[in-house]
Amino acid sequence: MTDLDAKIKDIFPEESMHKTPDRYSFFSGVNVPSFIKDWLIKKFSNDDEIDTEGLYDFIKKHIPTKDSNIRSKLLNGDVIQILARIIFESDIKSGEYRFQIPDIGIKSGEGKVSPYLARQEGLLKEGENWGVVTMQYVEPDGKEKGYAEMVKFKPFRPYKPDFEYYCQAREQFTLEEWVDFLICCMEYNPNSVSFESLDQKLLFLTRLLVFVEPNLNMIELAPKGTGKSYIFNNLSKYGWQISGGKITRAKLFYDMSKNTPGIIPSYEFVSLDEVKTISFDNPEEIQGALKNYMEQGSFTVGKSKLTSLAGLILLGNIDLDAYKRPLNNHYFEELPEAFQDHALIDRFHGFIEGWYLPRISEDLKLNGYSLNVEYFSEILSYTRTQSFYSAIVKELLDIPKNADTRDTNAVIKMCSGYLKLLYPHVRSAADISPQEFKMVCFDPAFEKRKIIRQQLAAIDREFTDRMPDIKVRGLE
Repeated sequence: MTDLDAKIKDIFPEESMHKTPDRYSFFSGVNVPSFIKDWLIKKFSNDDEIDTEGLYDFIKKHIPTKDSNIRSKLLNGDVIQILARIIFESDIKSGEYRFQIPDIGIKSGEGKVSPYLARQEGLLKEGENWGVVTMQYVEPDGKEKGYAEMVKFKPFRPYKPDFEYYCQAREQFTLEEWVDFLICCMEYNPNSVSFESLDQKLLFLTRLLVFVEPNLNMIELAPKGTGKSYIFNNLSKYGWQISGGKITRAKLFYDMSKNTPGIIPSYEFVSLDEVKTISFDNPEEIQGALKNYMEQGSFTVGKSKLTSLAGLILLGNIDLDAYKRPLNNHYFEELPEAFQDHALIDRFHGFIEGWYLPRISEDLKLNGYSLNVEYFSEILSYTRTQSFYSAIVKELLDIPKNADTRDTNAVIKMCSGYLKLLYPHVRSAADISPQEFKMVCFDPAFEKRKIIRQQLAAIDREFTDRMPDIKVRGLE
């Protein structure tokens, strides 16, 4: 056990767990994300010993697979209770709540929520949810077809994190220890030989900015095998990943034909993975909608204006030369044509140069202590609601009056994200040294926005590569 392992276990005795590269071998054939797996392992563990019989029994009884025959069991009159991914939809015309469970074949229109359950305020949330659902089959009465009725639902929220305790815990770590701690929480080994410097580790942590900062929009291009898909698909139930395929405005924002919100208003962040393979049925319409949303955090549906705090991150592969540098110096040419609109690109706050990140190797897999993924994701989600970090950033920065607003907003938002991740315990500008703030918050944020501006200047004469002369106060 390393010194960091001992510290994590001592400071977070209930929230931490020991993780090994093969810890998920119990879940062979079971399609659930890391936050579910961690919760189950913790539930059936005692002093790091796993009750394998109890774990396997729970999985068999409550986590369905393709071979579970849930539909047949419902038709046979069984009352089914499972832990699953459920999508709730409200039907304005009928006044009913409907649900679907895609992983077991219960489609839209085949599931209804009981009227009693639907009336319980705050229980059901539009869109995707994880939870324990109890349902039964309702026989057709001649007027309508049979359907699965949900009679009980318990949302999967096993932790209500004590944010203040988390912040106080930060004070017991050095900056370097805390950076390593966060990498552990991402399920990677901070002591891997693949990590060459603190700057590289900070670049790795940059992927978490969209988890903690609302309405933050990023682009990451990286070679294959650097783990970007895993992070955005497994660390939080509050994010949604789109992997290739066709995207419509209705799917992203709001489906007026079904009166249901799309992906963006339903989640905290949306990652567009394998972005080269994504297409749009109406590119100009998507461009216009994204420009408005990314600028204002709102979108129009009919005569109504709706808002969302979800950020976007584009994830794509990029080809490198023998020196591990991009073959094409115009990075945005790697994006789909719909995302090559210059005004749209300008609305992205920062660019992550993923070719500086290590490829995932066996040595990079965590074998030590970290926070339970579900607990960590709840902490990250809660941090999004804390707006005082942005106020601290503004107090720490000296911004010229003629500074470009988009550049300024981008730097402030990314600085705020870094501050939330690295210094969650600060409550005023006096709580952090200007030197440290500049090194691990301001400089990385400034550089990532600068890449956006440099790339725009290279392809459009309307833009220059000059960034505002923003300074950190208290430094000469």
